[in-house]
Amino acid sequence: MSRPVRFNIKAKDTKDWGINTVQMPDGHMGEGFFATSLDKVVGLARKNSIWPLPFATSCCGIEFMATMGSHYDLGRFGSERVGFSPRQCDLLMVMGTIAKKMGPVVKQVYLQMAEPRWVIAVGACASSGGIFDTYSVLQGIDQVVPVDVYVPGCPPRPEAIIDGILRIQDLVHNESLRRRSGDQYKGLLESYGIQ
Repeated sequence: MSRPVRFNIKAKDTKDWGINTVQMPDGHMGEGFFATSLDKVVGLARKNSIWPLPFATSCCGIEFMATMGSHYDLGRFGSERVGFSPRQCDLLMVMGTIAKKMGPVVKQVYLQMAEPRWVIAVGACASSGGIFDTYSVLQGIDQVVPVDVYVPGCPPRPEAIIDGILRIQDLVHNESLRRRSGDQYKGLLESYGIQ
């Protein structure tokens, strides 16, 4: 006597579900070769291998922990390896309230990171001081380090943090290799007192 099959009795749907894979950079393809520019290859490699450094001081750090968990799984986007050594990471994620006494520490961590480096301000406190409009709280980390992406929320949901990571990936992918040596970028760093 056989058991009735209850699962997978219908043929698989071949409809496009909108799932994206890594896109090939623009270039020229021939039989047995593919040619493109170095900018595009390096951008693709950097985009899919970002190493975040979480600098969490309050509740946004808990949301980041949820983002790294199995339900949201930030590792799907090439950011699985979270580092706690600035010299090994290229994405500084500042999450939570930053006191003015912590400002120089955030800047020192930023300076210890190797170029190229990017910064995300996660949550209202890191972006603008949040509800803490007091003498002791830094009103946004952009007063001490340049910020590339702001993630709003108090605290932001894991989906918002993932969206911030995706925006950083777009920025990394499309960034020219010459941008970091340009006068505009050097002027930006000089405005923060960074040489």
